[in-house]
Amino acid sequence: MIEKTVELPTRDGVTTTFVVHPERDGPHPVILFYMDAPAIREELRDMARRFASCGYYVLLPNLYYRDGVMELGPLTSSEAREKMFAHMNRLTIPMVMSDTVGLLAYADADPAAAMGPVGTVGYCMSGQFAINSAADFPDRVKAAASIHGTFLITDKGDSPHLAARKASGELYFGCAEIDTWAPMETVEALSQSLTADGLNAEVEVYPAVEHGFVFPQRAAYNKDAAERHWERLVALYRRNLG
Repeated sequence: MIEKTVELPTRDGVTTTFVVHPERDGPHPVILFYMDAPAIREELRDMARRFASCGYYVLLPNLYYRDGVMELGPLTSSEAREKMFAHMNRLTIPMVMSDTVGLLAYADADPAAAMGPVGTVGYCMSGQFAINSAADFPDRVKAAASIHGTFLITDKGDSPHLAARKASGELYFGCAEIDTWAPMETVEALSQSLTADGLNAEVEVYPAVEHGFVFPQRAAYNKDAAERHWERLVALYRRNLG
């Protein structure tokens, strides 16, 4: 495995980005891995490595670079969690879509990365970013996944349930049954909207698990559900990226 950390230029500055891909048999299809609210940490780097072990070129950017923040560390105090939410709430979909331009440009310049279709994935706050990337870059992003994503239906024009209409690739929403950030009524409304629009999208509810079930370092971690999510994502990317 080849991995490195690069300072990747964007419109608004420079984002420290973890890059990992297989050593052999390239170039490899690209996956953009958008971080969740607790920020960059080894747990996410390990997940990026797992994607790479399946044959993909993975970019994991720090989305909080505008705030001068990289890793938040343990979120064990109310003060630490308040800071995390402050960073999260300052981040917008247009900001991340702007960053995505830089991510794609970097990958296109690296011979280890394939020039073809791209996949995206986002967890928690970044599920919306993964889905919007498929809408903003329909000619490139052919597979996008939101895992226990938040803000799935909003009153904004770039709400994921509306952005999905602009995507040309396959979309996957993996939702926890127990999730205060995306309650079942929201998930059901999302599913109905996507079905009514006739989109190439799936909404799957993971029963009896909580928000954050995929992360090994969280109390909500559920191994069976987490492994199912890996199976779904790898199949999604193989169908659409190779």
